[in-house]
Amino acid sequence: MTQRSLDRLIRPRTIAVFGGREARRVIEQCDLMGFAGEIWPVHPTQESVLGRRCYRSVAELPDAPDAAFVGVNRTLTIDIVSDLAARGAGGAVCYASGFSEAVAELADGADLQRALIEAAGTMPIVGPNCYGMINGLDGALLWPDQHGIVRTERGVAILTQSSNIAINLSMQRRGLPISYLMTAGNQAQTGLSDLARAVLEDPRVTAVGLHIEGFGDVRALEALAMRARELKKPVVALKIGKSEQAQRATVSHTASLAGSDAVAGAVLDRLGIGRVTTLPELIETLKLLHVAGPLDSNAISSMSCSGGEASLMADAAVSRNVEFRALKPEQLPALRASLGQMVTLSNPLDYHTFVWGDLARQTDAFSAMFAGDYALNLLVLDFPREDRCDGADWMITVSAVAAAAKQTGARAGILATLPENMPETIALQLTEAGIVPLCGISEALVAADIASGIASAWKKPQPFPLLSARIEAGEVATLSEAEAKTELAASGLAVPLGKTAATAREAAERAEQLGFPVALKALGVEHKSEVGAVKLNLWDRNAVGDAAEGMASFARGFLVEKMVERPLAELIVGAVRDPVVGLTLTVGAGGILVELLEDSVVLPLPVTKAEVLERISRLKVRKLIEGYRGNAGSSLEIVADAVVSTAEYVVKNAAQLEELDINPLMVLPDSRGVIAADALIRRRR
Repeated sequence: MTQRSLDRLIRPRTIAVFGGREARRVIEQCDLMGFAGEIWPVHPTQESVLGRRCYRSVAELPDAPDAAFVGVNRTLTIDIVSDLAARGAGGAVCYASGFSEAVAELADGADLQRALIEAAGTMPIVGPNCYGMINGLDGALLWPDQHGIVRTERGVAILTQSSNIAINLSMQRRGLPISYLMTAGNQAQTGLSDLARAVLEDPRVTAVGLHIEGFGDVRALEALAMRARELKKPVVALKIGKSEQAQRATVSHTASLAGSDAVAGAVLDRLGIGRVTTLPELIETLKLLHVAGPLDSNAISSMSCSGGEASLMADAAVSRNVEFRALKPEQLPALRASLGQMVTLSNPLDYHTFVWGDLARQTDAFSAMFAGDYALNLLVLDFPREDRCDGADWMITVSAVAAAAKQTGARAGILATLPENMPETIALQLTEAGIVPLCGISEALVAADIASGIASAWKKPQPFPLLSARIEAGEVATLSEAEAKTELAASGLAVPLGKTAATAREAAERAEQLGFPVALKALGVEHKSEVGAVKLNLWDRNAVGDAAEGMASFARGFLVEKMVERPLAELIVGAVRDPVVGLTLTVGAGGILVELLEDSVVLPLPVTKAEVLERISRLKVRKLIEGYRGNAGSSLEIVADAVVSTAEYVVKNAAQLEELDINPLMVLPDSRGVIAADALIRRRR
């Protein structure tokens, strides 16, 4: 995927600033960070700004600027952008608001945004309605406000749609070196993913953090993930919007399970982009990735001089994909020799205070722990207040961790349970020494989980491109259950043996032909069980006829089917159309358990059998499928085959399909297969 070159814009040697107060602030911030390039103010009346000559227009500038900060009103912004593009500028930040984000009173906002994009042409623009960017590596800023970033030689890049969140992140005191801080605003032309791909190419950038309100261009996100994998530079995202549900009419259970947040999480997972849920998690994960990179496994160790801290660590790992793997037998003698007989040797390890303040014994103990081939070795250590206490003994422990890490070559981190107990000066010292300074137990374990998950994703084959979200125009029609099952059967999915009937008498005749017991369903009715449109276990002709007569007032014909034997488990398999991502598949506990368990996984399409197996193995209902408490089991392989058949049907009909719902998909005992007992298909005519 090609994109406009952003090199000149994000690493400028010359900067032009347009406007009054905001433009002046940009110059101030560049001066504070020691920008070595030229800055050219442009103003219609002022003669100079902060000792620099003012120019009257783009045409008067000495040359085409690499970057421009356009801090004027929205209509004048369009004219200046047009002039910059014609002059051959490298790009511009558009500060003004009142474009597509504008309220109803500014009805021309969308028109102005289109005009802005047209004015820019091939020249990159960021925004509008954004603060711009900070390059902390070169001291180049297109940023009209205070911030907390200092110059650095190497660090992470953070990109967000929110200027205020960007400012807040810049003020962090957790020891995270930030190389670039960028805001994207409306993303009228250049989106977060485009900016992220540009900064990834800088060899001084170690990892990228995204704060995402909406995906926007999914193809750009895919391109970002692919390039991150190629460069071995991890990307982490804080995607907001858990409470948001897809804004579309739907009649299936699948849609309630596959809300937009679930789809977003599945897409990020597929692309190998780690997902966090809070800003502290974002910072701590980026710190871990900056210092240590992705982790080879999810096996970690923990040491503390408190049993309470050891318990907190163990408890926090319960909901995360991290493992406090047991100590290896060969570690025990060295640990026992350094810690004594009173310490219980385990992971997490409470090493007590017997070695406190003893550099040699602490180094021996930590080295023995680090020798266990853990992907990350954590030492819990809250530092004392610098204004009231003496932290000399704590620094001895730091020295012991550094010595043990050097001796063993293991990755090490020092974890303060409270963020205020990790002074910024110490965090920076630890980072310089190659030790990860982490704040907060839960945040640290989230970071370890994500760091190992990214490494695991990179080991897998590159995922296929996502299905296009494009859909053909036309009225949405709902197939009858009989029609839906006929199409699914043609795609390789097993369905019950059945026949259709127009009248109650025909239904009774069809039942005799099939053999009892049978199920009777009214055609043309959605959510049948809620209106009495389905009757099960009918054992004779009269029962079928009576049931059909009871449905005659709302039925558009009948479907008579052989009863399916009692299943091991009932699943739901369905597809719904996300407005950005397109069709995705959902698999979960079905039948009456849909709302009760909310046990489901989302699969972006297309999908391989290996991916299906990996995802459905996460389901709680898996225990029922494989046999629970001595009951006959089936095979996840068989279930995966059925899911793949469904996925292939969805992919084949993607341009017309609006919605698919198979509920329940019955998993039969003794590996006798799966059967789609009910099916709903809605598609465009």
